[in-house]
Amino acid sequence: MSRTLDEDIVAEAALAGPVGHGDWTAHRRFDLARTGRFLLRRPGLVLSILVVAAVLTASFGPGLFTSRDPLTGTPAQAFRPPSGAHWFGTDELGRDLYARMVHGAALSLKATLIAVAVAFVVGGLLGLLAGFVGRWVEDLLMRFVDVLLSIPALFLSLALVTALGYGTVKVAVAVGIASVATFARVTRAEVLRVRQAVFVEAARSCGVRWYGVLTRHVLPNATGPVLVLATLDFGAAILAVSALSFLGYGAAPPAPEWGTLISEGRNYLANAWWMTTLPGLTIAATVLATNRIARALDGEFARAS
Repeated sequence: MSRTLDEDIVAEAALAGPVGHGDWTAHRRFDLARTGRFLLRRPGLVLSILVVAAVLTASFGPGLFTSRDPLTGTPAQAFRPPSGAHWFGTDELGRDLYARMVHGAALSLKATLIAVAVAFVVGGLLGLLAGFVGRWVEDLLMRFVDVLLSIPALFLSLALVTALGYGTVKVAVAVGIASVATFARVTRAEVLRVRQAVFVEAARSCGVRWYGVLTRHVLPNATGPVLVLATLDFGAAILAVSALSFLGYGAAPPAPEWGTLISEGRNYLANAWWMTTLPGLTIAATVLATNRIARALDGEFARAS
């Protein structure tokens, strides 16, 4: 039996999906030349990418940056200022601070990645259920999210890590749970936006089942802004993990977590400023770099085209 013209249009729209819908569709072709021009006009973005790449490389291969042992030192070389022999100086036990920063990147970024993954998965699932199912499920989940949002993130992290115990992984889980509410709200908003789109309504009118609508249409078009939020939250998670490590909730000494290094150096600010300043500047540079990359991902490339 032949179909009407309207039915053909609806079917084509459902099968084609969200062509031209937003900046996050899969139909945008990667243009290497345009990307090169985009990066050349933004040296700050290039520097940010290099900083994040260097930190990630140091976390997975610290031996590429230094051959010194971060846990052993020479007491005769204690409190040496930054120099060619010791780029970041030495601490009170004569340990090379640069080596401790490089090896500490693995601990700090491991905790950061776990925190972002927990927030992304748990918050994303809550937002997806609330936005796609709706009705009483949405009301129940979003009231729970509102409760989480009413508690300052750092206070919530402190309460959770006190209950869970000390350690890098437990700090990471606490920081991740404290960020769940933000991911849930953003995911819900994106799912609601996509669910009301024309191509989703067309798919439903063609008889596509709910899981087909969810996997083929809703998820691919709602994930982009959440990934940008994950990049932004990466910098915030570094600060939160470092703050909890500074307060003594992270790995036990002599583990060279970034927050622990700043905490150890605060007692020697008068005669060894580099013990707190240089680790603090490293954390600040990493956070600013991730935020700059997140801003570029948040539609800047599309607007520049």
